[in-house]
Amino acid sequence: MAIDRGQVSACLDECRKHFAMELLPFWLDRCKDDANGGFITHFDKDGKDTGEDEKSSLAQLRTVYSMSAAHRAGFGGGRCAEYARHGVDFLIEKVWDKQYGGFYWTTNRAGNVAIDKKIMYGLSFGMYAMAEYTLATGDPRGQEYAEKTFDLVKKYAADTMYGGYFEMFERNWDLCGPGPQGGDRKTLDVHMHLMEAFTTLYECTGKSIHRRTLLEDIDLLFTRILHPKYATGIPQFTVDWKIAPQIKFDIVWGWDRFAEGGAKPNAEDNTSAGHNVEFAWLLAHATDVLGGHWDQCKGIIKKAMDHGRDNGIDPEYGGVYTEGPHAGGVYDMEKEFWQQAEVMIGMLEGCLRFGPADYWPSYLNVHRFVFDKMIHHPVGEWWPLTTREGQPIWTHMSHSWKVNYHTIRCMIECIKRLEKLQASL
Repeated sequence: MAIDRGQVSACLDECRKHFAMELLPFWLDRCKDDANGGFITHFDKDGKDTGEDEKSSLAQLRTVYSMSAAHRAGFGGGRCAEYARHGVDFLIEKVWDKQYGGFYWTTNRAGNVAIDKKIMYGLSFGMYAMAEYTLATGDPRGQEYAEKTFDLVKKYAADTMYGGYFEMFERNWDLCGPGPQGGDRKTLDVHMHLMEAFTTLYECTGKSIHRRTLLEDIDLLFTRILHPKYATGIPQFTVDWKIAPQIKFDIVWGWDRFAEGGAKPNAEDNTSAGHNVEFAWLLAHATDVLGGHWDQCKGIIKKAMDHGRDNGIDPEYGGVYTEGPHAGGVYDMEKEFWQQAEVMIGMLEGCLRFGPADYWPSYLNVHRFVFDKMIHHPVGEWWPLTTREGQPIWTHMSHSWKVNYHTIRCMIECIKRLEKLQASL
């Protein structure tokens, strides 16, 4: 199938316009906290500050990542680098534990520690954001704190018996208790985000220890975390990598929605098209940074990408469903913002890696849903959750778990790929 160059150009123009005129200004106009340092990250449906007195290290780090990535990609005219530096100053001064090391989980607006636990999900973004910051600005502090975080993770979190990483720690790096405390669980989410963190850390440092750790994590994803038949992601495991029912942790760091009682329906057979396609494009990017391994990874990349495309994309209303069973089909037809963002990038990655015939129509499907339904154009950010048809269910523009990382990264990565695709036609 020949794809229409005009269609590609129109999508590229829409992405550029949204990013430059709506999405990036949304953040540049309101997120910098000049009074306390760091970023304000809680905004209502109109983009107004909700007054929430919380700063999660995750939201602070993700905003550093977003501003650094935008600057590195050539956007913002220097303001993004200035904002990223402002965020790094706050993280080093207020959020870094000067006694035990690592980033605290949350502070209040002023930077006083509220939750002092060390959570691997947040620490992965410590490595990712700080390494991206040095790549974008040349400021060596980013690399310094990314490497400090890496060293702590290897020292305290690496499971030398079963492989992978423990995920929930007290302030002093003692492992948290079992069950909802999370000390006896391992997750797809953390080990996938560690892959993106180790990729960017290795890109930043070029050090062999970071390369080896990245390759080790990729091997673990292949052998333990992906479904052996479908190459889909399995959400939660016991320490020894047995599949575990998906439960809600006391410290919520994810975005999944749970029924009352803390366990998900279909808790042992659900997978997310958004995660599977995100994993696929992140792994493809990792092979580029590694300078090899494409041949070993391409089969898994295509399988995960195709499963997400075939089971996650809504042919009737457009957009990406929330989740479904590994064998295919769908449980939850609502549409979350982050799955849309990751599948847009992944379908363009598929166009460039495997040819556009099988992926461009899927990209176009999700692109149209996002631009027509998911983006709150008068304000500039994306609705967090809509019905299958695209009516907003949740209406805040940002909070600690829904900030700018998926949306800003989506536009930066889609613009890059659409430009490449346009040039290839």
